[in-house]
Amino acid sequence: MSIDAPIQPAENQPAENQPAENQPAENQPAENQPAENQPAAARVIDGHKVYGSGDTEIRALDGVTVDFGQGRFTAIMGPSGSGKSTLMHCAAGLDNLTSGSAYIGDTELGSLSDRDLTLLRREQIGFVFQAFNLLPTLTAIENVNLPLTLANRKADAGWLDQIITSTGIGDRLDHRPNELSGGQQQRVAIARALVSRPSIVFADEPTGNLDSVTGGEVLDFLREAVDDLGQTLVLVTHDASAAARADRVLFLADGQIVDQIDQPSADAIFDRIKELGG
Repeated sequence: MSIDAPIQPAENQPAENQPAENQPAENQPAENQPAENQPAAARVIDGHKVYGSGDTEIRALDGVTVDFGQGRFTAIMGPSGSGKSTLMHCAAGLDNLTSGSAYIGDTELGSLSDRDLTLLRREQIGFVFQAFNLLPTLTAIENVNLPLTLANRKADAGWLDQIITSTGIGDRLDHRPNELSGGQQQRVAIARALVSRPSIVFADEPTGNLDSVTGGEVLDFLREAVDDLGQTLVLVTHDASAAARADRVLFLADGQIVDQIDQPSADAIFDRIKELGG
């Protein structure tokens, strides 16, 4: 998850022949393409997701276009029902768009068979959820290695050692989930998400079941995973302090991206969420 210095998102690039100092640092439209040195790990183009029809129709996504640049930490926020989890699920290939396109790298997800989509998710995408989703009969290290076991692949020993050291679970590898604290279980889940060296990790409310101290430690590690391990991370959260660790925060309302803040502060995020009714 390794950047030595923050990479400025495309939204902040100055227009041709226009002084950079005249460009605002935040609230640029998310539709802009990433900078040339920051290709997109994932993107959605004119994404629509509609449930039901007629009087019962719900537009969970309504024309969303967004890029998630490589080596960047993006948080997605918005009121309940704004479409943030739907956006994550469609961007990650867990759900299908009604119309529009979703890409991981250069691969358009809608063009894949169910089998190929499953393989892509296993090999190129990591997931961290509020529920840890560890298999209770497996040890911590067996849970970490599960994606590789399913793919009949061996772990890269150096990378495995690095993520075990980074997550701080080295002394718990032989323990089963019921022998681990909530924070330890989530660290195992994060290590599992990283073990296959995915192109991008999607995290949906990963600290929702943790106390504030433990949750803060998990969020700090996710930030370190971007800075020190070069990971690309997309975080869905209701928590302004969690989102403040991101490089960029996207705000959704009624299925549309309505704003963004680059290099955010918790206060700025909280004020914007209040304006949106969150």
